[in-house]
Amino acid sequence: MLRSPYSACKFLILSLCLTACNTTDPEFNAPVIPERITFSAARQYPEGITYAPRFNQFLVGSITQGKVGIVDEKGRYADLIKDDKLLISSVGIKVRGSQLYVCNGDQGVSDKSEPQTALKTAGLFIYDLASGLNLRRVDLAALLPDANHFANDIAFDDQGNAYVTDSFAPVIYKVPSDSTRPSIFVNSPLFAGTQGFNLNGIVYHPDKYLIVVKSNEGKLFRIDLANPNKVVEITGATLPGGDGMLLYKNDLYVVNGRNRVSQIRSSDGWQTASIVKTDSVGYSQATTNVLVNDKIYTLNARIDEVSAAVTAKNPAQLQATLYSIQQFK
Repeated sequence: MLRSPYSACKFLILSLCLTACNTTDPEFNAPVIPERITFSAARQYPEGITYAPRFNQFLVGSITQGKVGIVDEKGRYADLIKDDKLLISSVGIKVRGSQLYVCNGDQGVSDKSEPQTALKTAGLFIYDLASGLNLRRVDLAALLPDANHFANDIAFDDQGNAYVTDSFAPVIYKVPSDSTRPSIFVNSPLFAGTQGFNLNGIVYHPDKYLIVVKSNEGKLFRIDLANPNKVVEITGATLPGGDGMLLYKNDLYVVNGRNRVSQIRSSDGWQTASIVKTDSVGYSQATTNVLVNDKIYTLNARIDEVSAAVTAKNPAQLQATLYSIQQFK
């Protein structure tokens, strides 16, 4: 069932409200986020992370339980959204305004996995943050039947249209801002592959193009919104195991190798790029990142354990409790 964030996270939200009631200064209300947050959540395995200004707290997904939780600056965790059996694994997550967008996938290790959904699921679920209620569930896998699927990450353009990567099918989906009439935005052989994860992280550039990373080859690609059939490889920077990405002040920050974040820069409109800085301290089995108050935070998700359980076809292996969020330095 769905759980309201105000009942599920009462001990977190109440403390925030008590602080906020004495001032209207947003700087006073903003929490001081440490360089590293450790939190405990039983069998969470949270691949995705975002930040909700409504709560001034992080949100994290769950590969094993198909839910979304909330984490404050002190590392206190509580469930935020549970969605019956329909949200199998919450993968990439993003806040847009008052809504939470969640990529739904299934590697076969979720409590909700079924033979007919494992490696066949790609969806975009939209929730109201105030109530926790589901507003829409968009089935993306139906756009390309008879293929394997795994909806992984999401980005928004300046019109509010959503673009979703699929790690097993060589496509990027487009979901219009009103979430009706989803489509395959681009289908390219450059995104195909039979080993591991193909497309993973995605960002939107204000010059009206997308940048995506192909994990198993460590390649970056640029896709112009006006001409999506023109897929161009961005040369000069190789990022094996490239995962979550964010664009900040025209630099790209990519979680890669599961143990570092690389800062990538381009001087020619992302035709070519180079690595200008790498932070490898404090990252272990990391997946993706989020920008909060001009600082970048990355989720250490124990993703290697998920991969091992997928290979062994043994979800019972996934019993970890401790996770962390690390600041880029």
